[in-house]
Amino acid sequence: MEIMRFTIRWGWLLGLALFAPAALPAGGADRMQPEIRRRQGPSPLLTLNDSLLKTSPFAIAPSLRKLQAGTPVRVLHQWQAPHGSQWLYVCLAESDLLGSVHSASRGWISV
Repeated sequence: MEIMRFTIRWGWLLGLALFAPAALPAGGADRMQPEIRRRQGPSPLLTLNDSLLKTSPFAIAPSLRKLQAGTPVRVLHQWQAPHGSQWLYVCLAESDLLGSVHSASRGWISV
């Protein structure tokens, strides 16, 4: 009788341990998928100070053009260098309004 209670108790406990984690986040079953939020509309960001639009995310890279403070840009990609500096790959918003992409309308700026 004692072995029967022991077997039932442990069987119930193991059964619960096998099925209960499936409903928990750590068990792998997500009941609600995370919602991705995006900005409504392509509103451009403005540069805060004068910057150089560069061909690559390195300080020694050639400059394509100088951007004045307040130039509207759209961030396409960001990158952090191994030594800690941050770079943004941007597209000038004014080229989007013209409907064409000029050779100097995209590039990297240091943050």
